[in-house]
Amino acid sequence: MSYEFDLFVIGAGSGGVRAARFAAGFGAKVAVAESRYLGGTCVNVGCVPKKLLVYGAHFAEDFEQASGFGWTLGESSFDWATLIANKDREINRLNGIYRNLLVNSGVTLIEGHARITGPNEIEVNGQRHSAKHILIATGGWPQIPEIAGREHAISSNEAFFLKELPKRVLVVGGGYIAVEFAGIFHGLGAQTSLLYRGDMFLRGFDGAVRKHLHEELTKRGMDIQFNADIARIDKQADGSLKATLKDGRELEADCIFYATGRRPMLDNLGLETTGVKLDKRGFVEVDDLYQTAEPSILAIGDVIGRVQLTPVALAEGMAVARRLFKPEQYRAVDYAMIPTAVFSLPNIGTVGLSEEQAIEEGHAVQVFESSFRPMKLTLTDCQERTFMKLVVDANTDKVLGCHMVGPEAGEIVQGLAIALKAGATKQHFDETIGVHPTAAEEFVTMRTPLKR
Repeated sequence: MSYEFDLFVIGAGSGGVRAARFAAGFGAKVAVAESRYLGGTCVNVGCVPKKLLVYGAHFAEDFEQASGFGWTLGESSFDWATLIANKDREINRLNGIYRNLLVNSGVTLIEGHARITGPNEIEVNGQRHSAKHILIATGGWPQIPEIAGREHAISSNEAFFLKELPKRVLVVGGGYIAVEFAGIFHGLGAQTSLLYRGDMFLRGFDGAVRKHLHEELTKRGMDIQFNADIARIDKQADGSLKATLKDGRELEADCIFYATGRRPMLDNLGLETTGVKLDKRGFVEVDDLYQTAEPSILAIGDVIGRVQLTPVALAEGMAVARRLFKPEQYRAVDYAMIPTAVFSLPNIGTVGLSEEQAIEEGHAVQVFESSFRPMKLTLTDCQERTFMKLVVDANTDKVLGCHMVGPEAGEIVQGLAIALKAGATKQHFDETIGVHPTAAEEFVTMRTPLKR
């Protein structure tokens, strides 16, 4: 049977665009449908604008520390509208780049909501299309719990478009998005409280990393409340918001920001017309080849709920394009040793196993830790400390995990990820000569394991 397209991609986010571009480059006839914005969550309401806001939030500290180096600055002031306008301009530029990437690759771009109407059929803007393969790359969507007054809260989608910086913000959640936005609001001058229903935020990260970041954020004056959860939100006569907590306390704010999880974006996608199945969490169920229960339909990225990171979606998109249209170049995505960063202030960078994971997996663990005040701060009053940690298998000497909390942690850990991917041992680290004077050299000078 002949089809209009070899591959029809639903969603022009990172994974969808990568799969479409490379499939077209391999000679396939490809279409992409997108109903919102080119570049997906990452470019529009995720990593890119968030990192720009994190940069903005850090300047208050830079100004404060400059006096130790002889700089005398006038009174500083911050204008939220300027930051958001400049951010919007940059995102619009990136949207254009994504459009050019697709069109110049020979991909047919269809702007509108795509609905699957059968195993090989898609409808967009009232027009029917057929495809040999359909790739679902629709990403995720933030979700706010079903509590009274939830309509008064915002998610990350709205936070990037606030007309003004709120004076008082409640950030609800304990994952990296909550921690990052709490740092942004706090750094830009808002009175910020971070509320998390658990005992400690950033579940899944190394315990020592979580503890160190908590200490640093507290040192900076951020209000962090664990074992705290909102029962209801009420709008006051003056427009402010009152949050009633489950323990009966009441907190007032001008903005309540939720970062309590994301769901797969499957709204009106038409999966009921196919054999596609969802897992118990509601994500699209796929095998190791990203194949759904419907042979002609595949899925990648956040919508499958595996590792919800932009570079992972890119790798999955590449794998799908190669397997379908250039099988001699196909290689499976390796989910081991994926480095990641949390752009909190200070940053977290991490790759490999946490100490807790290593023990759980049965390794005999040796731990090396270092905490120090960075050289840049020695001429200032700032008491921030950088934290570094290596988790090592005592029997094989293999480095199982590297963790850091401090300036440019993500930049430093990216290089370490290559070493860990290559199977580096602690001896390799010890025999590597450091770059002096840098913070990064501490990773190759830690010699004494902690006694547990």
